[in-house]
Amino acid sequence: MLSTESRDARRVAGEVVDPEMPMLTLADLGVLRGVEVSGDAVTVTITPTYSGCPALAEMRDDLREALHGAGYREVEVRTVLSPPWSTDWISERGRRKLAEAGVAPPDRVGERPAGPVPLNLEPLSARVPCPHCGAPSTEELSRFGPTACTALRRCPACREPFEHVRPL
Repeated sequence: MLSTESRDARRVAGEVVDPEMPMLTLADLGVLRGVEVSGDAVTVTITPTYSGCPALAEMRDDLREALHGAGYREVEVRTVLSPPWSTDWISERGRRKLAEAGVAPPDRVGERPAGPVPLNLEPLSARVPCPHCGAPSTEELSRFGPTACTALRRCPACREPFEHVRPL
């Protein structure tokens, strides 16, 4: 069972928003892996969405700022790459927040084998539902959206463009 201090530090760290998808917290996104407290020092462990994530430095800075603001004098942010992050780690609340913001959440990909995880850049299925009108099929406009984790799609029913978080 977590101590009161650990629960407080986890709550503070979990409320930090993702710099690229600010509708999600780091906890919603599933990158927050652990929070350990010892006195007025806290160690936070995160797993980036991929090893080259350009938002990683900002995540670290935002975590340090939030935890210092909560009274923790020493803040260490560790990055772990194993196991690799998966879109399956996005919480149900995070998936709802994505859809509410007009971003199609990824399908669940399930269990992964041990070892390297291949990145599939093949075209996405047309079975990505529209987050605006709910139409069951949409079309891919670009494999790459504003972030490396997203693709751009459009709904033929309502004609609205939207981002889709690519399942990894």
